[in-house]
Amino acid sequence: MKKSLFTIFTVLALVACKDNAKTNSDTTTDTTEKTEEIKTYPSDVLPFMNKWSILCGDGTKEENLVNFEHEGFFYVENENSTDWVVYKTPNSGITSRTSSNTRTEMGQKKHWIPEEGGKLTGTLKVQHVSTTGDATKASSYSVVIGQIHSDEGHENEPLKIYYKKFPSHTKGSVFWNYEINTEGDNIGRFDYSTAVWGHDFSVVGTDATNYPEEPENGIALGEEFSYEVNVHKGIMYLNFTSEGHETITFTKSLIESEFATRKDIPEQVKTVYANREKGGGVERKTAYAGEINYFKQGAYNQANPKSTKSEVYGGDIVKQYENGSYAEVWFKDATVGESTEPTKK
Repeated sequence: MKKSLFTIFTVLALVACKDNAKTNSDTTTDTTEKTEEIKTYPSDVLPFMNKWSILCGDGTKEENLVNFEHEGFFYVENENSTDWVVYKTPNSGITSRTSSNTRTEMGQKKHWIPEEGGKLTGTLKVQHVSTTGDATKASSYSVVIGQIHSDEGHENEPLKIYYKKFPSHTKGSVFWNYEINTEGDNIGRFDYSTAVWGHDFSVVGTDATNYPEEPENGIALGEEFSYEVNVHKGIMYLNFTSEGHETITFTKSLIESEFATRKDIPEQVKTVYANREKGGGVERKTAYAGEINYFKQGAYNQANPKSTKSEVYGGDIVKQYENGSYAEVWFKDATVGESTEPTKK
């Protein structure tokens, strides 16, 4: 009898252990499944996404960026426990009606005039710019990572912040361009470029495959830097920072032109636009005063095949990504909002 009871208890214990193991297994499976279900969207990293819409390099448009991603164009990467929002776009794809350049770039929903202003910040690193193109073309190997765009009149751009790196160089350049708000028609419009770190827009190669000297104080791919654009009472205040580099600041009026007469046209402009119909005009005296503008941020690829002769493999986006004909920019922090009183020095 004692032996029988022992046998029964042994069997029950084995069954209980088996059931318990099954329960633990189910719990582990459930936990794994729940872990796999957790997804990080760009709006989790940069919580201002409700203030933007986006156009991606394949023509995808989206007005609601909360819990939105687009594989291969707009998504999140985690590197060393830090989440980054990735903006990626080929040299050739589907773009907006006013540009030959593809973009995975956000446009601010709120519009404003310079007298009202606004503020945009970003901390980022450029991971890739096109490795195909013509070195004599100023837009080759470059991407715009932030801008102010007009939404009326000529729809020009009072600010474009660039990153550009020639293929054989380790360090690239950060610079910003101001496009005049042309008086009369827009044929004579031009960009005036100012260097932050490295060269400005006008520094190009001697021929298609010979590059200029590498900038000593440039920014490498994968190197973090930050910018702040603060338009306050019609004046644009720019601030650029990066560890190991000098902090650089600029002040530019958006309501009073520096380029209102022929004698005001800089030598840089005469050189860059010497062989083009575009360029050499003058700006209206009040520049962008009273004109509706808005911020843009992301990757606005400047290496289109039309102007830079970049290789685009028949427009095949996969092949462009495989062969270096694309731009990729990562942001880990960014804000947009009202302008602030500039810091007095």
